[in-house]
Amino acid sequence: MADTAEEEDRKPQSDEAHSAFSPVGGVGTPPVPEEEHPTSEFTIPQGLRIPATTEDLETSAFKPPPNYEARLSPAFTPPTGIPMVKLTKEAPWQDRMRTMLRTPVAERPAPEATQANDDEAGPAVPRVLDLTLRIGELLLAGGEGAEDVEAAMFAVTRSYGLDRCEPTVTFTLLSISHQPSLVDDPVTASRTVRRRGTDYTRLSAVYSLVDDIGSEDVDVTLEEAYRRLAEIRRNRHPYPGWALTAAAGLLAGAAATLVGGTVVVFIAAAAGAMLGDRLAWLCAGRGLPEFYQFIAAAMPPAGMGVAISLLDLPDVRASAVITGGLFALIPGRALVAGVQDGLTGYYITAAARLLEVGYLVVGIVIGVLTVLYLGVRLDAGLNPETVIHSTSRPYIQTLAAMALSCAFAVLLQQERSTVLLVTLNGGVAWVIYGAMADAGELSPVAATAVAAGLVGLFGQLLSRYRFASALPYVTAAIGPLLPGSSTYFGLLNIAQNDLNAGLTALSKAAALALAIAIGVNLGGELARLFLRVPGAESPSGRRAAKRTRGF
Repeated sequence: MADTAEEEDRKPQSDEAHSAFSPVGGVGTPPVPEEEHPTSEFTIPQGLRIPATTEDLETSAFKPPPNYEARLSPAFTPPTGIPMVKLTKEAPWQDRMRTMLRTPVAERPAPEATQANDDEAGPAVPRVLDLTLRIGELLLAGGEGAEDVEAAMFAVTRSYGLDRCEPTVTFTLLSISHQPSLVDDPVTASRTVRRRGTDYTRLSAVYSLVDDIGSEDVDVTLEEAYRRLAEIRRNRHPYPGWALTAAAGLLAGAAATLVGGTVVVFIAAAAGAMLGDRLAWLCAGRGLPEFYQFIAAAMPPAGMGVAISLLDLPDVRASAVITGGLFALIPGRALVAGVQDGLTGYYITAAARLLEVGYLVVGIVIGVLTVLYLGVRLDAGLNPETVIHSTSRPYIQTLAAMALSCAFAVLLQQERSTVLLVTLNGGVAWVIYGAMADAGELSPVAATAVAAGLVGLFGQLLSRYRFASALPYVTAAIGPLLPGSSTYFGLLNIAQNDLNAGLTALSKAAALALAIAIGVNLGGELARLFLRVPGAESPSGRRAAKRTRGF
């Protein structure tokens, strides 16, 4: 066996192993050239010494580099640790969700689902997102601010156990995105608000639903939430059409009395406003846009004032009739909502709302100016130099202000239980304004801002007491403060070709409107900032908007 192995080792190589350049027998093999030595282009030349680096040493991936200083790093954790976001359950859900929205995503605590989930796989994400969008649609269509709509949407998703949700609200579009994990695809849904209407009863019902969903004491499944939402949509308005028309007449008559009108002026202003309301309803039934509805609604009160001027009745002020009609048309609700969105950082929504207010005001201007031009051509005795609130009748004007707020509440379709509270709030606002502007002889703009601030403060207190929206307690109460007189005198001066005086009066009206909106927002912010709920975190822990001083 050994001989056989040796013979196998001595077998000649095959022809494939021979090279064509093998030397002939007797001739020596030439030396291999230097450049053909087997080597690598990365081989370190002989004699070259390279110092050892930290990469050559065995180390850990979590070990910081030698030139790293923790205190100079932006990610340095302070000795006291990272402040934890405190969400006290005793605080209103609006404040808790606003705090969550103003907190970066990485610092938000995990959601604690308040509603039980029978499915072991987790909540039905598409259904929760759809329910959230439907709730947000009703709130946005009812005139709620963008921040409050996002807070309500955020409360619904967290109550059903969905983490890493980001709601986004603009003027007509709502969207929400849910990121299940870092490796899963996000789920995004959106909904468009096609139609907006004023119904604060429906708004309060939606707030009650959101409050029940976020409560641990109330069991609201997805099916139950959908059923209640369908009932809210099907509910009829609390007041019939004739009551709304009568409320429009009462509002105009009370506003005319507020600026010095008599009984005849009250009746004329009420008749013009009711006629304009019916004309606007007729235009709405024909499908005309809201812009043309405001033009149609503004013409009858102005025509009533021109008619009274032509009749030349004694002690009857035509300007008070037209001013009363303008009070019922000025879009105070949209103005307050637009300024509030701008102050809270939702600039796109704020710009869209204010643009809507601008279009509606232009419609009012066109309707009034069309009639005033006709009155000027007919030599109607319209006097633009009449002093605003020239007649001092504090008791009558206070009662008129309360009647105006009550009528405004009915027009906004508020619940009957809130009408009395908002009526008292409007009376307090007028008393504050009269004490500062008339008795104290202060600037009307400053007096309006202070009165509107108190309206916002009281409205926020009432909303906290009832765990509802603050809009039903605020919007109608600012009715007596709306700049109807300044708007009328500005339009009248423009109709008489006195542009300087007209623009001055309209600028004053714009300043009063901004003072109302800012005062209402500031009053609400002060209520949330300084008023503590038992067991809630200190006001200093409340997060504000990140952008300050332009950074």
